[in-house]
Amino acid sequence: MEPNNYRQLHFEPVNDKNREDVKSLSIFSEQAGFIESVSECLQEADEIKIWRPVGIFDGDTLVGFAMYGYFPDPAPGQLWLDRLLIDKKYQGQGYGRQAVLALLNRLYSEYGKDTETVYLSVYMDNPHAIRLYKSIGFKFNGKYDSKGEHIMEYHFNVPE
Repeated sequence: MEPNNYRQLHFEPVNDKNREDVKSLSIFSEQAGFIESVSECLQEADEIKIWRPVGIFDGDTLVGFAMYGYFPDPAPGQLWLDRLLIDKKYQGQGYGRQAVLALLNRLYSEYGKDTETVYLSVYMDNPHAIRLYKSIGFKFNGKYDSKGEHIMEYHFNVPE
């Protein structure tokens, strides 16, 4: 994984202090079918406590949102990078790539002892996301999620 070397990206759990700011993040209308709204994601995280919703910050500036979670059952368990959104004001500036790399580092720190694989799902008509994920090392595994999205996986211990 590449180092986080030109921005001060960090993640803050979504809480009462930043929840409304996170909910105000927006994407371009043509991207709406690729990800649930932040409000829907947060509602899902409130209902399923395994999800970890986080704001993506560059210094003090909120630039995006992500949600991940480790599902231990059924064994061996699965680690999902389930949602990623960069606010439309900050798209095209490298935040998506850097956020995914930083998230992979975070996931490895938090869950690397439990799993070697991170899963995500993507619609085939989202070529920008597919290109980004492939460039980082995600590969399609030939499976689909419950919504018909194609599943990609990333292995922490892949020799480079």
